[in-house]
This record gives sequence, structure tokens and C-alpha cells, in this order.
Amino acid sequence: MPLFEIETNAHILITWAEDETQAKVVVQENYPNDDVIRLTKRPRNSWVISKAALGLTEQRLDPCLVARDCLSKAEGDKVHAIRLYMNETGVDLDKARKAIESNMVLGW
Repeated sequence: MPLFEIETNAHILITWAEDETQAKVVVQENYPNDDVIRLTKRPRNSWVISKAALGLTEQRLDPCLVARDCLSKAEGDKVHAIRLYMNETGVDLDKARKAIESNMVLGW
């Protein structure tokens, strides 16, 4: 069963559901006053929160490792990988594009 990330106007939910329709039903049943803003099917069946992305560690992440992980999650889709990289690192579009493209050239 796929894992979905659902952002509403008040919450972020992580839930398993058969499809997007069922994921929306979970929101409606549990938070009837919330409006779904974004619904994303996660590329893996687990949810991971990076402590470094939250600023909970003093170690800096290797940008190449992050870029390769984003490419893996995006299954090689460059545009999706750039979006993921921006989300993971907080960098702007140009820096994310350079990181993803340079790792694609290196033979991701």
C-alpha cells in the first residue's frame, strides 16, 4: 500500500492509502475542517526526516549524497529531483539545478 504525504491548511499527515482518493478520505474523516493543499505519493514505503535538514546536527550533509538520494527518489526525473533537492536543502532553484545536473553528469 502506498505511503502518502498530505498537507492541509493546518496539518501535515503521513498515511498509507490505496490511492489518492482514499488518502483524501483519511483527511476528511479525521480533520473535516481542513482543506487539502498538497497530496504526494511518496517514492518509498517509509518516511524519513533528515535531522540535518531540521538543523538538529552539527554535521553538514554532503551535497552530492543528497543530490544522488534525490535522483534516486525521483527515479532519474531531473525536474522532480531538483524540487526534492530544494526541499531537502533549502537552496534556490539555480543551486539545486547545478547540484542535480552535476551529479547526473557524474553517472548517477
